[in-house]
Amino acid sequence: MYELGDDGVALVAMDDGKVNAMSLGMIGDVAAAFERAERDGAAVLLTGRAGVFSGGFDLGTLRGGDAAEITAMVREGFELTAQVLAHPRPVVIASPGHAIALGLFLLLCGDLRIGVRSGGRFSANEVAIGLSVPETALAIMRYRLTPAAVDRAALTAAAFEPEEAAAVGFLTELVEPDDLRRIARDQAAAAVRGLDADGFRTTKLRARAGVLGELRAALDEMAAAVR
Repeated sequence: MYELGDDGVALVAMDDGKVNAMSLGMIGDVAAAFERAERDGAAVLLTGRAGVFSGGFDLGTLRGGDAAEITAMVREGFELTAQVLAHPRPVVIASPGHAIALGLFLLLCGDLRIGVRSGGRFSANEVAIGLSVPETALAIMRYRLTPAAVDRAALTAAAFEPEEAAAVGFLTELVEPDDLRRIARDQAAAAVRGLDADGFRTTKLRARAGVLGELRAALDEMAAAVR
């Protein structure tokens, strides 16, 4: 899950052998990896397994878990998005394929978001599976996407193909699958070498104060509703 290289980049690779469902366990593992990277002063390269970045929240828990478990999973999932958005060093996310629901929102939190040209769909599918898109997710999409894309993604559960996903802001670059991890790592290492750490951290927090404030407010409302 976590591997720190001599280039100052920590590789965080999600792989549950299936669709990288964001269970409480997976969310906790990724959060712990980002905490470790922060202690190490490392940039992060976050990626998935062949063909998929993440399929989103664990549907087994959403459909069959008790209320407390579901609430904890959703809250901790969006706490993770805030953690990634505020990570003090560069975060490059390499998506080998599909990014759905929380997987998509997590993808949008990367400073650079690199996908592959051949395959993969990008979708906030909540309204198609009997759920509503939470304010936390809308805040992240408003920060990254064109207004028309936010409407289309949230209200129609549209599945964006890679070229269109790049055009509207889900991705910053498309590459060939065999080149994905190398290019992503090169870009993360270049950011480590070329950017002043203190200046980067301060500027990132200033630039993202709005979206991080929206996320915190929505998470506080979620906690209050549970109480």
